[in-house]
Amino acid sequence: MPLPTDEKVVQLANDLLKTLDTIFGQHPGYRPAHAKGVLLTGTFTPSREAASLTRAPHITRPSTPVTVRFSDGTGIPVIPDNDPNANPKGCAIRFHLAEHVHTDIVAHSTDGFPTRTGQEFLEFLRAAAASANAKSSPSPIELFLGSHPAALAFVQTPKPNPASFATEAYFGITAMRFLNQDGAEHYGRYRITPQAGVKHLDDATAKGKPANYLFDELKERLAAGPIRLDIHVQVAGKNDAVDDATIHWPSDRQVIPFGTVSLTAEAADQWHDQKQIIFDPIPRVDGIEPSTDPLLELRAAVYLLSGRRRRQAPATQASTV
Repeated sequence: MPLPTDEKVVQLANDLLKTLDTIFGQHPGYRPAHAKGVLLTGTFTPSREAASLTRAPHITRPSTPVTVRFSDGTGIPVIPDNDPNANPKGCAIRFHLAEHVHTDIVAHSTDGFPTRTGQEFLEFLRAAAASANAKSSPSPIELFLGSHPAALAFVQTPKPNPASFATEAYFGITAMRFLNQDGAEHYGRYRITPQAGVKHLDDATAKGKPANYLFDELKERLAAGPIRLDIHVQVAGKNDAVDDATIHWPSDRQVIPFGTVSLTAEAADQWHDQKQIIFDPIPRVDGIEPSTDPLLELRAAVYLLSGRRRRQAPATQASTV
């Protein structure tokens, strides 16, 4: 996973990391966003229909080992699962194709993203940081949201607490370019749905839950059997924007089954593995390529820089999330 060669992208990534540190504080060994998480292991089985979409190696094989990370929002490692700020939840999937060869899906539980570009997202975060102790109105974040309707829509989108990480739907933020064996091209976004069904809690029920209810529930659920997630790809229409994560495609767009993830256990060494794994929003695999969405290269830079920092943290830690 190389660092982008564009110095402006790298500088913007560093500015984003500094701003996240300002908002959430620095927590060595943890991610600056979605800090609280758990790694599960299992396998991916492709669907028959996926071959029409892509020639990627995990589609042409009977099955592929996977590591999946479920997470709460924010960069606070001890945030309660039922804190409203802990949404959207995250789901990242790593497909282990060979030794040191992999491709990833990075998704979260709110469909879309608040800004189209990384510079706008930095302005959004800075406005949020400047509004933490604001005593007058309009605050910086109110001014930002008032002039950025997509960000306002994202903030106002309901984000209910799930009953389980395994009963939540997750959405790929950016479009990818899929190429099949014949070279046919389609753009699409990942959608991940639980076979157990989407189940949310009302506010009163969520508030009554323990701080780690989602992580405790996963252990119980795994003990009873595999957690299964179905992956689909929503295919863009001819005139749909494929370079803007704030734009939703019409619901009547074709949705192609991609495959199913079956999770059977927690990763054996959570602290070590959480520090080491750096998910990559850019696929870097034959048959699936990045779109021209400007967020992709920036997100890859942020993940890589924060991952390098995370790996330099002390070797031992009591927390496993």
